[in-house]
Amino acid sequence: MSESEVTRCGVVAVIGAPNAGKSTLINRLVGSKVTIVSPKVQTTRARVRGVVIRGAVQLIVVDTPGIFRPRRQLDEAMVAAAWGGLEDADAALLLVDAREAHANPQGPAAGDTQRIIEALEQSGRKVDLALNKIDLVPRPALLTLAERFATSPSVGEIFMIAAENGDGVDHLLAHLCARARPGPWLFPEDQAADVPSRLLAAEVTREKLFLRLHEELPYASTVETESWKAQKDGSVRIDQIIYVERDGQKAIVIGKGGQTLKQIGAAARHELEEMLGHRVHLFVHVKVRPGWAQERARMTAIGLEPSKAKP
Repeated sequence: MSESEVTRCGVVAVIGAPNAGKSTLINRLVGSKVTIVSPKVQTTRARVRGVVIRGAVQLIVVDTPGIFRPRRQLDEAMVAAAWGGLEDADAALLLVDAREAHANPQGPAAGDTQRIIEALEQSGRKVDLALNKIDLVPRPALLTLAERFATSPSVGEIFMIAAENGDGVDHLLAHLCARARPGPWLFPEDQAADVPSRLLAAEVTREKLFLRLHEELPYASTVETESWKAQKDGSVRIDQIIYVERDGQKAIVIGKGGQTLKQIGAAARHELEEMLGHRVHLFVHVKVRPGWAQERARMTAIGLEPSKAKP
């Protein structure tokens, strides 16, 4: 960026139903991994801010939890975090899974998306909309979906993208950058995300947990970084706890002879070493803690605001 260029900055909240591809899009926009991704819905639990720089423009793109009907206190805090991300943003992008919307127009994801749009209409808030995963949907169906969403007064521009392979993302990014306002940047040029290291490390391990036990492990699990200690040789020792609610879940995570937990830990350690650029000694333990999802301390530890959840 030349000294003569006027800097511009904008905060964009990415909202949508669970598993619409928000985290994948955020990582694509940032150009590096700042938020975890898995096929399991409701993977993202707290807001993650990724930093995108294009010329004189800095965009803060906010990855929010999927918005759905909450059933427990953790769910309520996640949904509150998602709507909070929208309230704090200059602009918003509603991401829709085009494949799911086409295949299951009456399914849960479609219902969640419709409720989001209705809530936006009631609040008078306007958002841009992106149909994601367009590589998996016939073009005539995409046009029909776009026409359907265009009828809402809350929907502005509509984009068609495939966050996984990048199709259409540059066009979307150019539009978002054009909306940024003149002003100073909020983050240093070399910072890719606003995520505490301890939380990021826990999220990496949680991603590996979900990927390894996608079908076997219920949602009643979380990962917390208990300690982070720099070593004299430049490496770091990280101690983490995986909390589950029942003994049977603990047995699944550990696996026969401890092999499942070892594989999860090895995958997390390898990725953390790549992200941090130095050696990592990762020690992961599993503890049973019934009702952890109702505890304020647990929600605070994973980056949620329990005060916004119903008591």
